[in-house]
Amino acid sequence: MKKSDNFFDKVYTVVRNIPFGRVTSYGAIGAYLGAVKSARMVGWAMNKAHNLEDVPAHRVVNRKGLLTGKHHFDGTNLMQQLLENEGIVVVDNQIQDLEKVFWNPLEEL
Repeated sequence: MKKSDNFFDKVYTVVRNIPFGRVTSYGAIGAYLGAVKSARMVGWAMNKAHNLEDVPAHRVVNRKGLLTGKHHFDGTNLMQQLLENEGIVVVDNQIQDLEKVFWNPLEEL
């Protein structure tokens, strides 16, 4: 297995643990994996996750709560709809009350 595949698999393992109704950020996943400056690499992993039904990629946003990965989902607002179905409020592509729904794997895994 290539090193990048291994990293991607680790990212997917973390993402599978994000609870229903919660979100985390690319940077928080990278920090949990011991790669603090790897938010972009986590983003690349998430871009490749669109065919993995058991990876809730819609629960990963940027550090400000913006739905920066929304263009990787089918449909116009699928990422937002999936989040709203979990009770998360999204206004103008940004999660409201981010501090209340934010899940930090460093603290909770």
